[in-house]
Amino acid sequence: MRVNGKGTVLAGLSATWCVTRLVLLLIVLRVLAFPGVDVTTDVSVIYQGWYEVLRHGTFPLDDVTWQYPPAAAFAILSPAALPFLTYPHAFFVLVCLADLVVLSLLLYTGLRPGRSLRGAWTWVAGVPLLGPTVYARYDLMVTAVAVAAVLAGTRHPRVLGALAGFGALLKVWPALLLVGATRLRAWASGAMTAGGLGALFAVSVPGAFAFLTSQRDRGTEVESLGGLVFHVARHFGWRGEVLLNYGSIEFLGPYVGPVSIAAMALTGAAFGWLVLWRLRAVRFASHTLADAAFTAVLLFTVTSRVISPQYLVWLIGLAAVCLCFRASRMGAPALMLLAAALLTVLEFPAGFAHVVASDAYGITLLLLRNGLLAAAALTAARELWRSTVHLTTAARVPPQATRAKASSAS
Repeated sequence: MRVNGKGTVLAGLSATWCVTRLVLLLIVLRVLAFPGVDVTTDVSVIYQGWYEVLRHGTFPLDDVTWQYPPAAAFAILSPAALPFLTYPHAFFVLVCLADLVVLSLLLYTGLRPGRSLRGAWTWVAGVPLLGPTVYARYDLMVTAVAVAAVLAGTRHPRVLGALAGFGALLKVWPALLLVGATRLRAWASGAMTAGGLGALFAVSVPGAFAFLTSQRDRGTEVESLGGLVFHVARHFGWRGEVLLNYGSIEFLGPYVGPVSIAAMALTGAAFGWLVLWRLRAVRFASHTLADAAFTAVLLFTVTSRVISPQYLVWLIGLAAVCLCFRASRMGAPALMLLAAALLTVLEFPAGFAHVVASDAYGITLLLLRNGLLAAAALTAARELWRSTVHLTTAARVPPQATRAKASSAS
């Protein structure tokens, strides 16, 4: 009976994944229509344009929309592995394969003793909630690297470090995966991988690290938490503008600078809290690495000047890893995240015109979506603190046992 029950669950997971991913592919291939703006132009125009430059051995430094670490070139050049397909079609197929890799990793982990298939269900259900955007950006590929890193990190700290270091050179945020690592080997491996690969890029390709200074003049993106200030201010005579700037729609004008500085200050505060948590944490269980990574990325996403829809796929992937562990306390933040994903697809691409216009519908969607993300971040931080710092007398672990648990967890 147990085997049959597990087989039924696996069949349900597989069928749901196949159906939802087929629909996503049909949408990005323009067989099925989806309301709102066309999200595939980032691939067919921007990515393909970068591809033509990158394959000649240089970064697209004259394009202000190129704001990525050097290893992002691997993702942009990856469609060359399928030369029998057009660039967009090859890209969509490779993203779908990365999606399948994530599912396979979550299933492998979820079927082990003491684990759960909740993580696989979170991934299967969460990704399609974001709509076609998730297949029209390279963020899902980065998420696959991050999921592999955290799942490997519970037993193989060097693999965690290497994948996190590589991921950081793909899109920076995977560096946060190391916040919960308890072994120096993980940090050393991450530094060596990022440093070695970064040095190779620096000496072989001009402008590899130009992205570090490419966003100094950015405004506040219309979908961000800070953007809500200007959505409301437009109804009270604010004289700024909504313009395409550095590849995204941003607010530019009076008081944008202070709001952007405030967002960066919040990011700094989030970093400070993570440092304090790490100094105060006394108990590290097998799921703490995943819980800490999820919380860290949530905090940095919410406080960012840019909360693009594709950012949520990072969070869905990390939430799925957390829920592979039965003892994880990230169930409530994960549910908030899934609700935020549904609201995200309603605001982009379906209702983006309302967001740009700052009308009542657009503001309501953003208020609910960003409110859920903020609530998820605060809840995750509280649960992480409680599970590792605030311990009852009965639950306190002697220092020797704590070190032993930390070693086995990482």
